[in-house]
Amino acid sequence: MRVGVYIDGFNLYYGARYLCGRGTVGWRWLDLRRLSANLVAAHSGWAGASIERVVYCTARISGRDNNIGAREQDVYLRALQVSGSVDELSLGTYVARTTTAPLAVADKKGRPVLTHPGWPVMVKDGGGNDDPEAVFMVSIARREEKGSDVNVASHLLLDVLDGRVDAAVVISNDSDLAFPVAQARLRVPVGMINPTKNYPSGRLSGDPQAGAGRHWWYQLTPQDLYAAQLPSTIGTIVKPTPW
Repeated sequence: MRVGVYIDGFNLYYGARYLCGRGTVGWRWLDLRRLSANLVAAHSGWAGASIERVVYCTARISGRDNNIGAREQDVYLRALQVSGSVDELSLGTYVARTTTAPLAVADKKGRPVLTHPGWPVMVKDGGGNDDPEAVFMVSIARREEKGSDVNVASHLLLDVLDGRVDAAVVISNDSDLAFPVAQARLRVPVGMINPTKNYPSGRLSGDPQAGAGRHWWYQLTPQDLYAAQLPSTIGTIVKPTPW
């Protein structure tokens, strides 16, 4: 059984950073092929499964905003390619822009709750009266990755429809992938790996026996990450010290 693995790089990175701890070493130098093989062997139940393709969808971060991070990411991407840990590196774009939004805090479910004035900080209206219903507006720097979810969906469907794989694994908890994942499940068995701290997206759930059947779901753990690391040195490429 030829298995294709499709990875949303930013979803995996930020999920793994939460699971292992931002300042913790030992998880970032991740061997994506080894991780994929370990997860399929342990959780899929697919007889004779082998990893045929690993497609890593990400974007290069801005060196202007994070020069050290950009250099370290470049080292990692080269390590993935030189080691054969990925078969295809599919790059989206990393966008930095300024946006204006109301000031808010998160409730218990992470939903935004607008912040209103209250003593000792109060807003006055034109008549000098307290205005406790006023909204604070702030200008913020917003950095976001564009294109990874589209690239994951595109490679997944192309490989399934072209018959390049007999089964697929998607490493992402992005609900925007609901449609392409559902279409893939009609044709081949699909495993969903949730790399984040959140509950698995309801839109990515389903019947294990629907369509082609033999679908499965799994929540990534720190142990999975620590057990799938690249060698510290790959040719002339050396793992960054903080990693």
